[in-house]
Amino acid sequence: MKVKKITEEIDLNKAFHIRKAVFVEEQGVPHEDEFDDFDKLNGKCEHILVFYNEQPVGTGRIRIHEGLGKLERICILEPYRNFGLGKEIIKSLEEIAIEKGVSQVKLHGQTQAEGFYIKLGYRTSSIPFMEDGIPHVLMIKELSTV
Repeated sequence: MKVKKITEEIDLNKAFHIRKAVFVEEQGVPHEDEFDDFDKLNGKCEHILVFYNEQPVGTGRIRIHEGLGKLERICILEPYRNFGLGKEIIKSLEEIAIEKGVSQVKLHGQTQAEGFYIKLGYRTSSIPFMEDGIPHVLMIKELSTV
C-alpha cells in the first residue's frame, strides 16, 4: 500500500477513473455533479491516490474552505475495500491539512460510512441530508497540530 500526492495530469486522470467507477457507475451520481472546478492541478485543492499492489485503487482530495480542511471525493474501488485503505486516505488528507496549518477538518460522509468516520475520531454534526440522492451527514474532527 502506498499513498501519493497527485502532481501530474496522468495521476489525476487515474483518480478521475476511480471516482467515475465508484460514484457515477456504482452509486448513480450524475457525472456533471461528480466533477467540478476544484478538479484541476491549480492549487485550490490537493488530490491523492492510494495504491494496492502497485495499482491505483482509491482517491480523495482536500481543499481549504473558510479556514477548515474539507475532505472530499473519498472512494475506493469495490474489490479493494476492507483492506484499511480508507483509513490511509483519511490519514493522508489530515496530514496535508496539518501541513497547511489547519486544525479542523470536515466532510460530508455517506450515512452508510458514518461508523467508519466515527472510529477515526470524527463526530457527526448534522442530521442526515441528501446529496446526489444519497443520505449524508456533516462530520467534523479536531486535528492535533502539535
